Amino acid sequence: MWEAFFWGLVGGSALVLGAAIAYVASLPQRLIASIMAIGSGVLISAVAFDLMDEAFERGGFDSTAAGFLGGAIVYTAANIIVSRRGARHRKRSGSNPDESQPDAQSNSGAAIAIGALLDGIPESVVIGVSLLGGSGVSAVTVGAVFLSNVPEGLSSAAGMKASGRGAAYIFGVWGGIALASAIAALVGNVALAGSSPDVIAAVTAVAAGAILAMLVDTMIPEATEATHDYSGLIAVVGFLAAFVLSKSGG
Repeated sequence: MWEAFFWGLVGGSALVLGAAIAYVASLPQRLIASIMAIGSGVLISAVAFDLMDEAFERGGFDSTAAGFLGGAIVYTAANIIVSRRGARHRKRSGSNPDESQPDAQSNSGAAIAIGALLDGIPESVVIGVSLLGGSGVSAVTVGAVFLSNVPEGLSSAAGMKASGRGAAYIFGVWGGIALASAIAALVGNVALAGSSPDVIAAVTAVAAGAILAMLVDTMIPEATEATHDYSGLIAVVGFLAAFVLSKSGG
């Protein structure tokens, strides 16, 4: 249980790291987008070879397919709601906050924070569930979550800072979300302990569907906007690294 909490906190702490970088420095737009492209490739690999494979082995096609589609539908509906309230560009990697996060200028920090929670909860639940098999946490999943959270914390915190938010507010928001990520991993581990294979398969597939929908809605477009011709290659490198780690017992 506490191991799940710890690894969930590790993944969520990348938001605080990104916020800290944005608060003290201004990184090139392409560097931020490259990190996002790598994270996208790693997450795609995790969805394809870790989450969906595991869900299928546990519960078969019916539970996996229902959970996968359900996760995508729920995420998409929730994402539409928070986007309309100012969190549409929460993963924007642009170096100019005035252009990259116009919503942050409209006092929509709460919507951006809720959007970050929406992105992070499925990932954190997967971290908790990955410990139920007794083989240890999935390094691929934790690494993918960490890499996807760094640019989000960085770009969102830059927008908050530009809108006049102080350090206490910025780090309070992202520190709270990191803690919420750890709690989500703990809850996922405790709530599903002893559950039937079909239930665990469905929950794993729900998270996989939500993560893939999040990738296509937010991370991939933002990564492509700045890296253009190189985004596909960078994502492939991330995918390959995660695939090798997964197949080597990571």
